[in-house]
Amino acid sequence: MYITLLSTFIMVTTKIAAYTLPVLPYPSDGLEPVISKETIKNHHGKHLAAYVNNLNKLIPGSEYEGLLVEEIVQQAPDGPIYNNAGQVMNHRLYFEQFVPASQYKAPGGRLTNAINYHFGGMETFKRQMTDAAMNVFGSGWVWLVADTEGRLLIVTESGGGNPWRRGLKPILGIDCWEHSWYLDYAFDKRAHYEGLWNIINWEVIENRLPM
Repeated sequence: MYITLLSTFIMVTTKIAAYTLPVLPYPSDGLEPVISKETIKNHHGKHLAAYVNNLNKLIPGSEYEGLLVEEIVQQAPDGPIYNNAGQVMNHRLYFEQFVPASQYKAPGGRLTNAINYHFGGMETFKRQMTDAAMNVFGSGWVWLVADTEGRLLIVTESGGGNPWRRGLKPILGIDCWEHSWYLDYAFDKRAHYEGLWNIINWEVIENRLPM
């Protein structure tokens, strides 16, 4: 099951010789007012760009040269290579999961059924994800994941960690680093986390579910 999950996930990602900054599937002001244009430009254009650049400097000549980011995250020990690969993977999944509020569509049947089964309802799931994000101390991530049996869970990762390393497939993520919300919300990070539910591209999320 784990090998199948790995193969499936890698097939829907891009193999990168030189790691590149992912292109946003919306304009830089497309997520306003939930996420401002200025935050997108800093978060995507500076923070994520720095992780991509760092990875391109660290990988040449290493045993990870030529590997997918997912493979590096799975294999690399704690340290600079893992941290930067994890953040490249985290942010690619993060930025791809949004859609402008004007294009928002409710989640489809398969995803809704899965959420209802594992969490008892969509509102309960959202509340649990938001509460988990609020409870992150310092920098980190909260993820909706699928385990090797297809069960959906909410897990927390510190720093730039990604649950893929533990054999869990990341499906939906909340970035709890301050640069993702502080510019727009100052100390009211809960308002940011709750606002994210208005711009989730549920079609993308459903496509990440194990078949």
